[in-house]
Amino acid sequence: MGFDVTSGQEEKQGRMRQPPEGDERRGGALVPLSEPVFRRIWSASLLSNFGQLIFGVGAAWEMTRLSDSSSLVASVQTAMMIPIMIVTLPAGALSDMFDRRKLAMIGLVVSSVSAAILSLVSYTGVTTPAALLAACVMIGIGTAIFSPAWQSSISEQVSRENLPAAISLTSISYNIARSFGPAIGGAIIVAWGAKAVFVFTSLFYVPLFLAFLTWKRETTLSRLPPERIDRAIYSGLRYSIHSPGVRAVLLRAFAFGFATNAVIQAMLPLVVKDILGGSAFVLGVLLGAQGIGAIGGAMFVSRISERYENEKAIRALVVLAGLVIIGVGLSPWLVLTTVLIFMFGIFYILIAALMNVTIQMSAPRWVVARLLSLFSSAMTGGIAIGALTWGALADRLGVGPAFAIAGICSIASMAIGFRFRLPNIGEESNDEIEPRGAMNVGMSITRRSGPVVIEVTYKVDPDLAREFYKAMNKLRRARLRIGAFNWSLSRNIAEPRVWLERYQCPTWGDYLRMRDRYSLADMQLQDDVNAICIDGQSHASRWLERPYGSVRASEEIVDNDINVIESGRPLGT
Repeated sequence: MGFDVTSGQEEKQGRMRQPPEGDERRGGALVPLSEPVFRRIWSASLLSNFGQLIFGVGAAWEMTRLSDSSSLVASVQTAMMIPIMIVTLPAGALSDMFDRRKLAMIGLVVSSVSAAILSLVSYTGVTTPAALLAACVMIGIGTAIFSPAWQSSISEQVSRENLPAAISLTSISYNIARSFGPAIGGAIIVAWGAKAVFVFTSLFYVPLFLAFLTWKRETTLSRLPPERIDRAIYSGLRYSIHSPGVRAVLLRAFAFGFATNAVIQAMLPLVVKDILGGSAFVLGVLLGAQGIGAIGGAMFVSRISERYENEKAIRALVVLAGLVIIGVGLSPWLVLTTVLIFMFGIFYILIAALMNVTIQMSAPRWVVARLLSLFSSAMTGGIAIGALTWGALADRLGVGPAFAIAGICSIASMAIGFRFRLPNIGEESNDEIEPRGAMNVGMSITRRSGPVVIEVTYKVDPDLAREFYKAMNKLRRARLRIGAFNWSLSRNIAEPRVWLERYQCPTWGDYLRMRDRYSLADMQLQDDVNAICIDGQSHASRWLERPYGSVRASEEIVDNDINVIESGRPLGT
């Protein structure tokens, strides 16, 4: 058969845990907390989120003591965010390649130790702006390492039915900290100074580290070694490019960050100053209202994902958020603006969480951390570009008109869904399946041998040629997103019933890895193609291109590669 897979659905590494037999729970808002591993990690994450947020307050305040430069004070947030933008994708690749639990712990250690060193330096009285910014960068790097490992491991801590609610709870955790963290950070500074904030930050990471340390994660040793980091990053990018659903989520995340989220995140202080004529206290009230709204909205993610089509829900929420943004730009009353910001918090968290759930439920486990990293980068990139855009527009037209235009753009962005439709949550099965049987391999080759050419022959009734061609285009996307290169489809001129599918893999090891990545949905595409064929099946053959790689230069040369492949099966497995 041309697909080289079996219909079995055996458990593989990183597979979502299934609920116990007879468990009919359906993703209630707080139900994931009944699962012990998730409850421990989520509870500890509350403290770590508080630690990170109070650190931002303490670092900014400490910089005001060290320097009179406004740019240096502003650079505190930049120093913490830039590493997240740069490191997140490689960290996501590492999370897919290695043990996510251990990688999360490494990220927490980096952040905790960095905060501890800064506190030690502060208490010795030798802190400099450069040292403070360096600590911010290191904490940002630790966060970037931890975040994709934590996000992609949630599906291993809860049952599939509870995943949407679990993702919502992670948002609730952050928004609880965001609602009260800055105020707590300010109180600590008043009582003991910014130095104490750094000590608390370091200590607040410890419970989460211990929660991951005590998690007995079930792992299955892979039959193949991990990819190189550059190849792993490229594999994640290829998957996102050739997966219409993932591509739609990433595009919509960027548009949401640019047109909807950026204007509130970047320009709310200007609303307080220029429209409301308020103080820093008013800004704190508005930020608290947004955080409380987000906490409330997160409680309804599971219910919305169950009752409504994903695309329709996102469109409606984006339109509502756009109307709120227009209202914030026009309102001169603090009470009305507070209500509007509270509503924005609800819509914001629902949109972000639904997109996050869509990625996690539609992506196979072997690439989910990389796709979550791309999702985070798309959202962050949209916010960064949007902040610059709306800030420049506010300089020209004023804050109110800038908000009005941003709101209109947010409403208009829903039209993207007519061309790039979001998949419904759980619409396709991402369960990976075992390769079908042993391949017929008549020579000794290694994982480095290649390139490998795969040719699949089909016999199709000429009257069904158009239907077959459409089905093959769907299969083409599946092949490309899991590792195929140079895909082509040919038709025999002398015998029009005969079609030839051809694609390449750089090495034999890449081909074996590609076989391991087929999902149940991918297999269904192959079954659809085979059903059109005259004999109901396809016939695959595999070729080693430039076969000198499989021939020794002389009999005396010994191949020391212990990973020789005999008869399609790695030695030692």
